[in-house]
Amino acid sequence: MKPEQLVEELKRRLGIERFNYSYNRKDNKLRLDHKNLGKGMDINLPEIIAKYNERKEQALEDVVYTIEQTFIAMEKEQAEEIHQLSNIFPIIRSTSFPLKSKEGHPFITSDHTAETRIFYALDLGTTYRLIDESMLSKLNATGEQIREIARFSVKKLSTNVKKDEVAGNIFYFVNENDGYDASRILNETFLKEMREKIKGDMTISVPHQDVLIIGDIRNETGYDVLAQMTMHFFSIGRVPITSLSFVYDNGELTPIFILAKNRIKKETKDQ
Repeated sequence: MKPEQLVEELKRRLGIERFNYSYNRKDNKLRLDHKNLGKGMDINLPEIIAKYNERKEQALEDVVYTIEQTFIAMEKEQAEEIHQLSNIFPIIRSTSFPLKSKEGHPFITSDHTAETRIFYALDLGTTYRLIDESMLSKLNATGEQIREIARFSVKKLSTNVKKDEVAGNIFYFVNENDGYDASRILNETFLKEMREKIKGDMTISVPHQDVLIIGDIRNETGYDVLAQMTMHFFSIGRVPITSLSFVYDNGELTPIFILAKNRIKKETKDQ
């Protein structure tokens, strides 16, 4: 059997629907690329021909079986990669949180506010692991791809809220205890929907990772209640983030202590 004949025989047995075939006559090698996987393998034709001369049909059946099994393994590996990537979520932490793992590998992070920073986690079911640079090759992804995937993943999280009223002010709580409650602060669609139903100032608080508080602040007492509330949650949180709250306006988060300072300055000028 000649190399050209072997190439045609492999095309017949494997089909042309899934694979692209590139025959290099100089090296006597066949490059086989899976159209959907974007992966491939090189086949040494003289080696197969030598086996064919000895074992005939059995040799061809063996090589076709090996090729099929190799690509099945590649498909399974890619499916696992896709499954893993779909389980990546953003995590909110304070800016004082360590930027490297215990092994010294830098975490994948993004800037958020002066008080908070975004980390990224691979969900493992009952727990999760923060993603550092050493994990990128295993996930077959870049840092930017991790960030992009997480931006979509956070939108899949439920946004059920519990409502409470204190001194004429309304407070909404997200408390799913799934490890990503504070992460909902990154769901811009959810925040805009909440903004539409809020009559006063809209505030957002992430005192610890297992709660997100959205305030509809309609009077000055509301800010005092909010400050006490966030400090309480911050003090009891398993993973505290920040006791500061933010005013949400046109997609921007402004720390409330800055507003307080501005209000004091304005009152002084008025006097």
